[in-house]
Amino acid sequence: MSGQPIIRAFFDEPTNTVSYLVADPATKEAAIIDPVFDYDHNSGEVDTRSVETMLKAAEDAGYTIGWALETHAHADHLSGAPFIKAKTGAKIGIGEHIKDVQRIFRPIFNATDLKTDGSDFDHLFQDGERFKIGQLDVEVIYTPGHTPADISYKVEDVIFVGDTLFMPDYGTARADFPGGDAHKLYRSIKRLLALPPDTRLFMCHDYKAPGRDTYAWETTVREQREKNAHVKEGVTEDEFVAMREARDAKLSAPRLLLPSIQVNIRAGKFPPAEANGVHYLTIPVTLKGGARSCV
Repeated sequence: MSGQPIIRAFFDEPTNTVSYLVADPATKEAAIIDPVFDYDHNSGEVDTRSVETMLKAAEDAGYTIGWALETHAHADHLSGAPFIKAKTGAKIGIGEHIKDVQRIFRPIFNATDLKTDGSDFDHLFQDGERFKIGQLDVEVIYTPGHTPADISYKVEDVIFVGDTLFMPDYGTARADFPGGDAHKLYRSIKRLLALPPDTRLFMCHDYKAPGRDTYAWETTVREQREKNAHVKEGVTEDEFVAMREARDAKLSAPRLLLPSIQVNIRAGKFPPAEANGVHYLTIPVTLKGGARSCV
């Protein structure tokens, strides 16, 4: 173990997203994990205030940002990674199975410009791959289920789990997006919970479970094993899958699902501008029943 990372969390309440600034105290090399690009769905306006706040914090601490790391292609917020790259030269990294997600969604959005080889990203991480943030050791853990491409980042003895797990009183991520799989989600979670009990886990989201008045995003393997509302010790895979599928069937689509996915599978970039210089996001429309006679 090279040392302990300095971790600073940034919570975006409109999307319930937690982004992280992770730094090596020895070298002051740093990474930003799951950055948020502010997007107003009603007006179509975008803003950089969230990523600028993180970059200002890094600058004030004397950190050099080398990575903008994504745990997956998020369905609830737009990625701020391209802005970080433009300002710092950081590389954008994501799991190699983003190629599967691109292949799934390319026809849904008729995204003819989109390559499905992951080349919009600077680096595609493989399961078990290791790299450094300064002198900190980082290991990539493939944790599919929520999407086909989810990964977790183990930085020394700390893990950033993305959407695979929520706080113990809230449970686990949904698995009903295209390519999601509740069986794989269960196995991914069990892989994480097989790590030493004192391993710290950092969530990507929090929604304040009933009875809890404050947001929270840090827990441990031990706490998840003992208390997770969906997958604590003793819950079988079949029990989990039955619960997860029944729960997911009642969930509505995230408010920013359509804009988020088509931007995030492009490494946070918007679709190419039209002839008038404006970027447009696509909304696929499904006609049901009598609605078909109206068009």
